[in-house]
Amino acid sequence: MKLLFRSVQIVDKRSVHHAQIKDLLIENGTITAIGEKLEAGKAKVFEVEGLHASPGWLDMRTGLRDPGREQDENLSSLKEIAARGGFTGLTLMPNSQPAVDSKGTLTYLLREGQTGPVEFFPTATVTKGAEGKDFTEMIDLHQAGAVAFTDGVNPLHNSDILLKSLQYLRPLDALLINRPEEQYLSLYGQMHEGITSTLLGLKGIPSLAEEMMIIRDLKLLEYALEGTDSADLGGPVLHFAMLSTQKSVALIREAKKKGLPVSCDVAAHQFAYEDDALLGFDTNLKVNPPFRSRADRLALQKGLSDGTIDAVVSDHAPHAPQNKETEFDHAEFGITALETAFSVALMHSGASLDTLITSLTHAPRRILRLPEVSISEGAAANLTFFSPGKKWVFAQSRSLSQNSPFLNQELKGAVNGICNRGELIWF
Repeated sequence: MKLLFRSVQIVDKRSVHHAQIKDLLIENGTITAIGEKLEAGKAKVFEVEGLHASPGWLDMRTGLRDPGREQDENLSSLKEIAARGGFTGLTLMPNSQPAVDSKGTLTYLLREGQTGPVEFFPTATVTKGAEGKDFTEMIDLHQAGAVAFTDGVNPLHNSDILLKSLQYLRPLDALLINRPEEQYLSLYGQMHEGITSTLLGLKGIPSLAEEMMIIRDLKLLEYALEGTDSADLGGPVLHFAMLSTQKSVALIREAKKKGLPVSCDVAAHQFAYEDDALLGFDTNLKVNPPFRSRADRLALQKGLSDGTIDAVVSDHAPHAPQNKETEFDHAEFGITALETAFSVALMHSGASLDTLITSLTHAPRRILRLPEVSISEGAAANLTFFSPGKKWVFAQSRSLSQNSPFLNQELKGAVNGICNRGELIWF
């Protein structure tokens, strides 16, 4: 397969061609030439006004429903919507049924991710069934291909388990991911605790629930790393998933200044809404962590722009209609987000395009210790093609679930296609 892309603006801070408009020639899955007015020969030519190319996007937080809840999303539909969202790689959370706590389930996901341009990078649970009680065989799971360890949607609330996990994973140079939430403070919570939750009569989830967990985890990390030379560490040791509050951003910023090996991410939709958006009781806006105050949203924007927040994630969480089309306090948390994550972050994060693309490409790969991907001659063609200035209407989701607040909205920033492992999907 020989492909020629004309007049493409390259967005890749690690490429010597960054911010330049070049032709890209791809042959049999390899970038063979980058230049101007390249000869087409027998290549299939693509020429789109305003076309950009970056290393393939990697989502660091994709909700997994297969096996166990394939009616919500199966692996085939997951690949399709990932491609439409511009992602060539997905970091799968382990909360399937059964959970990814054994080599059997892990091998199933790795095998299913071997074909097509969308790769799977499954995580494995820290505890059996992600129940927070007994450890899994983390060494075996690491050697079998788990890219990180996390209980996914379930916070590691047991301090001893979190501490021992940090100590256990450090010799493996493996990453621990935790979603910071003190579950007893957030118990029965439906939305951000504030004026709006009081007006609506809904139990609130206080910012303190997130911030206390971050403070605890940072203290445990310091304790676990006493006497350790940071130069001996291959990358971040502890990753905080889905920050949502102003104080959380400040805590991570301070931890990084102290030299602690931490990283963090934010869900793209957190930039788009504040808690007063729930005045209409739209269950598609029920997410966890919840949409919070304006000050929190602005702090997230600043945190991404100044590098405190490393990655932007989709937090794709598909649910069958009966779990969303019900009373607000009975509805599940989460939205389908892979198809819209880039557009939503581009429109609402306030970050530069370079910063946003880095948060979707180099940062996730650095955090997860995955091989680097860059746009250079001789490199494998792992690419996302997109038009940041193009407007489009999200009229139909290809997900098996439809719980998105962005349906039928006009968005900015369209994905044109992806190329990876010698295959091209073009829209």
